[in-house]
Amino acid sequence: MPDYNVHSLESNAEAKSLKGGRGSANRIKPQNTPIGSLNMAKKPAPRKKAPGKTSSPSRASTKPDLVQLVARMAEALDRLAPASLHNADFTAADAFVWQAAAGRLSPVPKVNRVDLELLRGIERVRDQLFDNTQRFARGLSANNALLWGARGMGKSSLVKAVHAQINQTRPKKAPPLKLIEIHREDIESLPVLMNLVRPAPFPVIIFCDDLSFDANDTTYKSLKAVLEGGIEGRPDNVVFYATSNRRHLLPRDMMENERASAINPGEAVEEKVSLSDRFGLWLGFHKCSQDEYLEMVFAYCDHFKLKEDRALIEAESLEWATTRGARSGRTAWQYVQDLAGRLGRRI
Repeated sequence: MPDYNVHSLESNAEAKSLKGGRGSANRIKPQNTPIGSLNMAKKPAPRKKAPGKTSSPSRASTKPDLVQLVARMAEALDRLAPASLHNADFTAADAFVWQAAAGRLSPVPKVNRVDLELLRGIERVRDQLFDNTQRFARGLSANNALLWGARGMGKSSLVKAVHAQINQTRPKKAPPLKLIEIHREDIESLPVLMNLVRPAPFPVIIFCDDLSFDANDTTYKSLKAVLEGGIEGRPDNVVFYATSNRRHLLPRDMMENERASAINPGEAVEEKVSLSDRFGLWLGFHKCSQDEYLEMVFAYCDHFKLKEDRALIEAESLEWATTRGARSGRTAWQYVQDLAGRLGRRI
């Protein structure tokens, strides 16, 4: 047998390991290689934390944040949700204001109004509205009423005065007449209000002061169905009274534009004026004459017992109306308030 040198074999193995790469070194290892010098994979050194960075929050610390987030989401959803209706206590007062955002009726202990006998210069429309309201309070048929015309001539004052007069003269066993005011900007909630008062054992007047619509306002379409033409219809115990400076509740230029641009002008105008047709009773208020204006002034002075020279009152009240640019019941009332203050009276 040939004589092999052990040292030559070891050197040949090392040379093959250098040529064959990593795989050959794993297959042939020197016998006298120490265990600690084997080619083993080194463990990666731990990463150093960058300055300024903190460790991610633990699960325990994220739970309070999650609870707060859910609570805020719940509060936001509650604000977006429609208001729940509150059961109305119609015995709390004879007059209420509809709070659409809260979905409830706010009682009005003292209504700002004047006596019916003090409304001068509007006797014809006064009697018509009183008769219509009296029939309604007695459970008979009555119409919705639209009070339109010149400003300051007592449209809203007449509604409040008629309501008070009906309650003062009603039979003792008859239920009192209720008055609910709805603001113009809340007119879309009128169906909700009508459903709220439908089961009430009282006759109810729903009153909207200064009702009118602009060219881009389409809420009048929903109002038409509520007053007349809808499936439910107006409740038997409800009438709707509205005041406006416009006879058809819409601006004149809006109807003229419809007439000029529509294919069928007649149909376009009919669409716009159909809202005012829902009111069976139209009551027009026009500017008063000088004699009617002075009659209003002296009626207020006599009612509140303001003792002053009548010639002086006449001259001052006419000058007061001239500076205001109009003669109306509102102007007469403002002069009487000024006169009472100068005489040291509170009315």
